[in-house]
Amino acid sequence: MTGGAVELVRGSEVELTTPIDRVVGIGRDVASGLYAMGLTNVGKLLAHLPMRHEREQAEAKMEDLIVGEIVSARGEITATRLAGFGRKQRFEAVLCDETGRLDLVFFNQPYLRRKIHPGTLLRVQGKLTQRGPLLQIANAKIEYLDEEDTPEAKEARLRPVYPATERVNSRAIEEAVGVVLERGLSLIEDHLPASFRREREMPELREAYRMMHRPETEQGVHEARRRLAYDELLLLQVGVQLKRAHLRNTLTSPALRHDEGIDARIRERLPFTLTDAQDRVVREIAGDLSRSVPTNRLIQGDVGSGKTAVALYAMLMAVADGHQAALMAPTELLAEQHMLSIGRMLEGSRVRTALLTGSLTGAERSEVLSRLEAGEIDLVIGTHALLTETVRFQSLAVAIIDEQHRFGVHQRAGLRVKGGGFDEGEGGEVTPHVLVMTATPIPRTIGLTVFGDLDLSTIDGLPPGRTPVQTRVVEPPDRASVYEDVAARIGRGEQAFVVVPAIDTGTSSGDSDLLDLRTVHKELEEGWLGEANVAAVHGRLKRETREHVMERFRLGKIDCLVATTVIEVGVDVPNATVMVVEHAERFGLAQLHQLRGRVGRGDKPGVCVLIGDAEAGDASERLATMARTTSGFELAEKDLELRGPGEIFGARQSGLAPLRVADLMRDRELLAMARRDASAWVETAPRLDRPADTLLRRRVLRQYGEALGIGDVG
Repeated sequence: MTGGAVELVRGSEVELTTPIDRVVGIGRDVASGLYAMGLTNVGKLLAHLPMRHEREQAEAKMEDLIVGEIVSARGEITATRLAGFGRKQRFEAVLCDETGRLDLVFFNQPYLRRKIHPGTLLRVQGKLTQRGPLLQIANAKIEYLDEEDTPEAKEARLRPVYPATERVNSRAIEEAVGVVLERGLSLIEDHLPASFRREREMPELREAYRMMHRPETEQGVHEARRRLAYDELLLLQVGVQLKRAHLRNTLTSPALRHDEGIDARIRERLPFTLTDAQDRVVREIAGDLSRSVPTNRLIQGDVGSGKTAVALYAMLMAVADGHQAALMAPTELLAEQHMLSIGRMLEGSRVRTALLTGSLTGAERSEVLSRLEAGEIDLVIGTHALLTETVRFQSLAVAIIDEQHRFGVHQRAGLRVKGGGFDEGEGGEVTPHVLVMTATPIPRTIGLTVFGDLDLSTIDGLPPGRTPVQTRVVEPPDRASVYEDVAARIGRGEQAFVVVPAIDTGTSSGDSDLLDLRTVHKELEEGWLGEANVAAVHGRLKRETREHVMERFRLGKIDCLVATTVIEVGVDVPNATVMVVEHAERFGLAQLHQLRGRVGRGDKPGVCVLIGDAEAGDASERLATMARTTSGFELAEKDLELRGPGEIFGARQSGLAPLRVADLMRDRELLAMARRDASAWVETAPRLDRPADTLLRRRVLRQYGEALGIGDVG
């Protein structure tokens, strides 16, 4: 939408940016309620679309009314009464015409008894329900009639139903939209050329808004929704493609040397021979890093597929060429785990490593920072602490972000500008190569949106000798048998994880029946695992304490580790064969799959036992899916289906505004078309700097400029 002048009732002018409370015809109370919803001006009100449309029947005689429909009828009140007590009072009335009777019930509106009496003529509207032999409408919309001047009967129509609040109901929003609709529609400009729309059989933008707010047919609603959903997806895809073009066309990265000798030396540092899948991804990465075009690649691999080894290969390419590399993890525990596993792989080498997290003391931090800037550290592993302004590199060539979905796009961009000595051009024209990793398999539809600017590499398959983990679902009453089996396994020299959703009940939103870490730890120590060594680990412990507990667990000095989800990723204990998850119904599929991946990493088969209430929400379907498949990619698609994209990679994680019209599950074909169109558009005009692209560019930057970090494009 763009600004222009329209006339108010009083003859003054208003634009789409005009505050709602200045519009004549929208009452003060309604305007105040709209403000509270964020609908502060005319444009935002028009952009507030109905969430559905309901068929509203034409006015009919009572004998012709259809149960389940929104109906209209008129008649005379023949009886009334006030029933109930206190806040639960309800006003009841009987409305009759010559063909039958209709019962009306109004909740929390006792004042109506002073307005509606036997003999009152009314027209009512609402959803008709059947209560035994009687027809009823609850909280009907009422219109008082006069015998001499009755209004014309209303025709059937599709009624828009808007997202509303207690202060402003859907009907009030519909009426407010009606006040500004014609004026506002005349101001809406279309960013798509007419020929472009015709090829895709899409209505003009203002007509799409008209059909949503004042629908005439269900087909019209379908066409309008298709256009607006496509617009959402197109703007996002154009933003993604602009970012991709900006990265490739205006920035450069150091072209790292790579030959057979470097390849052989790096592989010597790895504790195992790379699988075919790892080898393929390594070749893709090496090809990227050896060019001056900035790498922007996502490495996705199922739990236990060996992403860390692939990441280390990329970092050692930078070190072999005399540069630095960095790996950023979302939590201190994961950063510590990476430090330990990579440290073991590099033992005996000349590669200088360091850990940088928020819990370092002032002196420790200062030393790491000075050594980084001086080039005395080759490879640094850290958390968000790597993004602070005080962190400077001498020559950062490769930056790797682990568990990408836990970081926003700004954090990814923040690591990209840490090029140190490479940052020689104005505006940071030289940038490190960036690789991002995730053990959460990404459904294709999500990959095309949130990570659409990234090239994709997939490590599929497990390392040699690794067997899939067996998964069982157990109801809470059968907990005893689970821990008896755990005790037997510990007796055979194996180790176990037990995961609980909270450290203590104080963090569990008042769930009195929730088993927390402290309770389970005590229960196991004093009961089923009384002969074993049981310890606990969670995010509130100091880093040194966590490291000490985890190291003892790795060394086999602890038999059972009770933990929160801090052990979801990064913990590698080959002798751990059993994972028990308490209250499994509280975890998403991706998280359960991550937890399951902590066991069966050695030469013994692993088992994952999910103790959960299958009656809670969609838990039955989720837990059954976990038991049926070990494929992270199948689970990711199921998670998307059950929880929706907003729950998996929503605005909080991705930084992107949620889609309001488009549905990634339902609109896959639209998404594919939007991606093709955006790619072709940006290929023709990489900066959208043609006069014909001005409106599209402005809308893309307004919607996604900040979230995608493309505010400076063009």
